Amino acid sequence: MEFISNIIFWTLAIYGLFEIIKDIIYIFTYTKFQSDGIYLIIAVKNQEEKIEGFLRSSLFKILYGKEDYLKNIIVADLKSTDNTKEIAKKLEKEYDCLKVTSWRDCKEIIDNVDEN
Repeated sequence: MEFISNIIFWTLAIYGLFEIIKDIIYIFTYTKFQSDGIYLIIAVKNQEEKIEGFLRSSLFKILYGKEDYLKNIIVADLKSTDNTKEIAKKLEKEYDCLKVTSWRDCKEIIDNVDEN
């Protein structure tokens, strides 16, 4: 009986550890967004031929333009069957103000923006 209770205890402890690690990764992933300004949320589906040019143009406005109010871009992929998400993910690695996610997770990102 003690053996079974130990197995249950350690299983729950390991599960809790994984949940904590997942939360830490989540916080470091999404806290780079600024709380002030305007978020540009772009819903895309199967736009591999146009997405890179559109995002680079939008990023240029954020980084070098006079649109100080535009702070971050969130690309919400609507289950594209082409390379749209992969192209956007490549750009995400280059720019801190860009986040690529699924449509379902988009609301969670906005809900967790720090309110400073």
